[in-house]
Amino acid sequence: MIRIGMISYWHVHSEDYTKQVLDNPQTELAAIWDEIPERGREKAEKYGVPFVASLDELLARDDIDAVVVDAPTNLHRDAMVRAARAGKHIFTEKVVAPTLREVNEILAAVRKAGVKLAVSLPRLYDGYTRTILRVLEEGTLGRLTLARVRLSHNGATAGWLPDHFYSKEQCGGGALIDLGCHPVYLVRLFLGLPDEVSARFGYVTGKEVEDNAVAVMTYANGAIGVAEAGFVNSHSPFSIELHGTDGTLLFGFPEEKLLLRSSRIGEGWREIPLEDRLPFAFDQWVKHVQEGTEAAENVELAVDLTKLMEAANLSAAEGRAVRIADLKG
Repeated sequence: MIRIGMISYWHVHSEDYTKQVLDNPQTELAAIWDEIPERGREKAEKYGVPFVASLDELLARDDIDAVVVDAPTNLHRDAMVRAARAGKHIFTEKVVAPTLREVNEILAAVRKAGVKLAVSLPRLYDGYTRTILRVLEEGTLGRLTLARVRLSHNGATAGWLPDHFYSKEQCGGGALIDLGCHPVYLVRLFLGLPDEVSARFGYVTGKEVEDNAVAVMTYANGAIGVAEAGFVNSHSPFSIELHGTDGTLLFGFPEEKLLLRSSRIGEGWREIPLEDRLPFAFDQWVKHVQEGTEAAENVELAVDLTKLMEAANLSAAEGRAVRIADLKG
């Protein structure tokens, strides 16, 4: 049994990860720490586990084998480095950290301690993603020339996102670094790591951080990737479109159906059945902890996600394209 310490309930998905801890037969919730003690005590009472006021004390406990980190993004580096040094395995919400330098410091601590790290990148494992990867591997689209992924909700205009999600200090950004993570890592999955990123941010509701964003990724082979995100749209479906030299694939326009048209398979649009989703990243992480294996692809994509987010933030702030190779690691 893997005994889990929860590090913060800051993130809106922290309750979801608590449920995954409770639902997995190989894990149990052992203790809770929170940078806001009142919130931590409330959650500890709710789940019937101890609240530990000191993070160092929680990490020193012998009855904790691993931690789930849902702390503010600006605390990720400190929390995860300390957890690794204490010998605790780590599961965390995206992004790992807002800069490549911080991610490299986390990875160095993880490798030195020999603990297992995994990151919640849930749309990597959905059935539509697995099906799209199979279509790409089969070459049905020809050479991929454009990938566009969009995800947006009305959290800012309808007022249901917590106020701290608009804190630039805590979050490292707004719609793109939060919701836009999913489009960004999917574009990266489909097209690879780009050479440059150009981003533009909009401030529809006048928050400190952007609530409307687009990032354009360019590649040496001429391909283009587009990731879009927002907190200001009521009925914007999650959507993926891929265009290649021989075909086009669409998902979510607006139904969750995968449509394919290609000169390699005849005329007209075809609906492609979706494959079953893979286990959630948390459950995969548990297996890695038990078997001593590595979440290599997951961590690689998570590191690339931070690279792309750092480049996008720099681009939007400075009004220029940012080369990935120029980031300071």
